[in-house]
Formats: sequence, C-alpha cells, structure tokens
Amino acid sequence: MHWEIRGLEKLGFRERQAVTLKESGHSSEDIARILKVSVSSVSTMLARAKAKGYQIVAIITDSELGFHNSLVEDNKEDD
Repeated sequence: MHWEIRGLEKLGFRERQAVTLKESGHSSEDIARILKVSVSSVSTMLARAKAKGYQIVAIITDSELGFHNSLVEDNKEDD
C-alpha cells in the first residue's frame, strides 16, 4: 500500500512538511522538534493546510488485499 497527498500544490512549503510528517505518523511534538518550531506553530500549519483542502488517498493493490490469487484462480476455472 502507498498513499498520496492530493492538493499538495495548494500548500506552502512548511505546510507540506508538516502534513507529510503528520501523515507519516509523527506527533505534533515530533513535528515541532523536526521543523524547529513550536507545537502551536505546527497546529497552525496543519489547520491552514486542512482549510486548503488537501486529501490523503490510500492506494491498495488487489494483491495486498489477497484478491490477486483468487482472481487468477477464478480465471483458471473459467478456461
């Protein structure tokens, strides 16, 4: 599985950094430490990014869900 951030072009550079770190599983405290800003600045960046409407989309392949093998087997039975 992988994920993509749609609407990233709407975000400023620091907002992109904060969103990417957040969506990678980092806490606000971690993000603040990494970006060398306060936790309240991180909250502001994330709120502004959210207001601009970015979206996280998970892309999951059939094989990751276990469907690939069953689809292949179904096709073999049809032959």
